[in-house]
Amino acid sequence: MIDKLEEIKHRFEEVGQLIVQPDIVTDMEKYGKLNKEYKDLEKIVVKYKEYTEATSNLANAKEVLGNEKDPEFREMAKAEIDELEPQISSLEEELKVMLIPKDPNDSKNVILEIRAGTGGDEASIFAGDLFRMYKSYAEDQNWSFSVLNFNEGSAGGYKEIVASVEGEDVYAKLKFESGVHRVQRVPATESQGRVHTSAATVAVLPEAEEVDVELNMGDIRKDTFRASGAGGQHINKTESAVRLTHAPSGLVVECQDGRSQHANYDKALKVLRSRLYEMELQKHNAEISSQRKSMVGSGDRSDKIRTYNYPQGRVTDHRIGVSVFNLPNVMNGEIEEFIEQLRIAENAEIMKEAEN
Repeated sequence: MIDKLEEIKHRFEEVGQLIVQPDIVTDMEKYGKLNKEYKDLEKIVVKYKEYTEATSNLANAKEVLGNEKDPEFREMAKAEIDELEPQISSLEEELKVMLIPKDPNDSKNVILEIRAGTGGDEASIFAGDLFRMYKSYAEDQNWSFSVLNFNEGSAGGYKEIVASVEGEDVYAKLKFESGVHRVQRVPATESQGRVHTSAATVAVLPEAEEVDVELNMGDIRKDTFRASGAGGQHINKTESAVRLTHAPSGLVVECQDGRSQHANYDKALKVLRSRLYEMELQKHNAEISSQRKSMVGSGDRSDKIRTYNYPQGRVTDHRIGVSVFNLPNVMNGEIEEFIEQLRIAENAEIMKEAEN
């Protein structure tokens, strides 16, 4: 571990010198990448400095205890050892977690797709509730959140809604949200007061760059149509909405967010590229999970991951067996506790696998 930390410290110093070079400063793409690497490495180097200082102080305290005859000095040394040993142990664990290889997609923005599942109108209403939950969470994280396409439910909510979420480490936070979300409550349409179970599917796609996916534009058919929904008279009078069909995969993407056909085309292309990238990512994850089944799930859309039980005010994440009894707060976007617990569970798995 120490060798790896020394390598990181050396690279940190190297990057620190590179980002002040005139040719790097004027190249915004290179500067951006190096600046991000510098910030990521800095967190580890700061923690490593704490660790080296603590181990050095421990060695000094042990030397005093071994050589000093004065009872008062010996007592002080013992007290320092008792304080430093658990501190060093804690720092070692923190550094081990920091050294876990980072998912290369963690820093990406995402395309968030929410679709009503089983449950008819109630499923659409629940999909709308989930949409508002993620929108509130994004606002708390200071991320930008924009709707790309939607298909409203007949009794409210959405049969399908697609949004773009942009900000710092969006995929790192939201990647555990992919899967089937289940709700248990009395629907507004239920006259007998019986609790129904409905579901909605969430997909979190890392936003693909052009370099991530090789897209042959000859494989894409573009159709335009009039947008539906809110937006006033203008949005319904012009064929600004765009539908893209990718022949090789059969994927169909629509975008009717803006008034500009060109803007909608660019956004639809972004969604298409991200879906194709996610298909490749799923294949890759399937190969990994065939060797190791993750307790936090593979992100497979058929996995039932969470239940929102309204009568009991309870939300349960089935992957880690965590339940909270603050459902209203969760639906208002307070999902950080689940995200953090899932991150810890995944890190624990990776560390356990590395030890075997």
